[in-house]
Amino acid sequence: MLIAKGLVSIVVIIALILPQISPQAVSTSAADNATEEIRQKDNTIRVDPLENFTKYRGGFNISNKNYWSSLIFTGVYGYGIGMLFLLCGILYGVFLVIAKFCYRENDEGGKRMKKVLFPCNYKTCDVLLILLVLFLMLIAIVATGLVLVGSVRFHSEAKISVDIIIETANEASETIHNTTEALKGMENSLMEANVNIEASSNLDSTAEKLDDASENIEMQARKNRRLINKGLKIVFVTTIVIMCLNLLAVTVLSVCGVLRLRRSLYMLVAFCWLMTVLCWLFFGVYFFLEKFSSDACIALDNFQENPYNNSLSSILPCQELLKAKPVLSEFSSGIYHLVNEVNANLSMQAASYPNPVHVCNPFSEPPNYFYQPENCPENAIRIGDIPKVLKSGNFMTNSEYARVETYTNSIQDLLNVYPSMEHLLECQIVKDAFSQVLVHHCKPMKKYGKMAWVGMVFLGVVMVLLILLWTMKASFEHCYHVSDGSVKPQE
Repeated sequence: MLIAKGLVSIVVIIALILPQISPQAVSTSAADNATEEIRQKDNTIRVDPLENFTKYRGGFNISNKNYWSSLIFTGVYGYGIGMLFLLCGILYGVFLVIAKFCYRENDEGGKRMKKVLFPCNYKTCDVLLILLVLFLMLIAIVATGLVLVGSVRFHSEAKISVDIIIETANEASETIHNTTEALKGMENSLMEANVNIEASSNLDSTAEKLDDASENIEMQARKNRRLINKGLKIVFVTTIVIMCLNLLAVTVLSVCGVLRLRRSLYMLVAFCWLMTVLCWLFFGVYFFLEKFSSDACIALDNFQENPYNNSLSSILPCQELLKAKPVLSEFSSGIYHLVNEVNANLSMQAASYPNPVHVCNPFSEPPNYFYQPENCPENAIRIGDIPKVLKSGNFMTNSEYARVETYTNSIQDLLNVYPSMEHLLECQIVKDAFSQVLVHHCKPMKKYGKMAWVGMVFLGVVMVLLILLWTMKASFEHCYHVSDGSVKPQE
């Protein structure tokens, strides 16, 4: 009976303390409303087109539209070259239309144009052009392979990193859910025993808040995983499709050029022109993705050094979690002193029992109150094993035994999740996950992101040269009426 009273006291203490933990541990509003600007060493000081092209200095913050605009703007060279090449293609098309109507085949202007553009004879120019474009085609194949390897590996490393972080969020949600289940067990115990209506109400309120927090974490994890994976998949699939179509078009273009299929050659030149524009645009995309992966890794590294004043605090409120640590210590202290009190009373009555019982105190001595259940004496029993000891003797009635069993099981369930809760409040779960990403995936992700955009630049340059050469050859054949293998002699 003495043990039962002590356990009831423990349950009431828990019920009164835990409501203070939940609003602090799961609240993110304070982090969202923080006005202090966090300054860290990073590479995010960039031109922001949304702020009249002034410098963005807000650090890594994925919830800030100015961060994204300044990041995306880093790929401006790719976007600019792509748009310039598209404009040149349109102007060249207009020039061909004008030339077609303004110059006739036998006009003096048309003859002067031929001599200026093609000073060599047909056979010499044709052979040189074909050899050069075939060589460039081989280089284009190598560049395409470089882009594909970089894109595939970058996508793989980024997806693994995202999965690690999302699984960490799910683990935090599971920890909160397990704590909620333990609290619900205590709530049922209090209601059945009519111990303390206020304490039961507090437990119910705490359980609801923790349930809401757990559901919110799971929802955000699913939403973010879906959005991030969708974005990565779109970029990855689009890159693969563009590279395959481009490689096929370059090959067919070379065949049509060698066989002098003029109409097909014109169509494929126009198509490759568009593919080249896309190559330059995707150079810009992969350039800013490589910058983003670098920013993220720097932020993760800064988080490892100081998780409580970090640019990730807006989405990972470790500072708010840290505020709940004293309350958790108070909870540890409450159980420590109550278990000691129970053991002291048991020792005083040891002479009345043939087999004296000693309850394991899972917490160390003050002031630290570390959770160390492995340090208990061999003959000590866990709180959850008290019913097994009581069952062997006639110490209480069946109703009292059932009540003690319910209390002890609920408290033991809470103690079982205590290490996870402690790690959650100290952001240890998050730090471990970030450390895994930093050690195993950051360098490969940046390496393959760079490989992808370097390959895009390489391929874009080669494609520009190929298109210019095939365009020259098409114009050469048009000027000298090369069709079906016949050539008009040069004058």
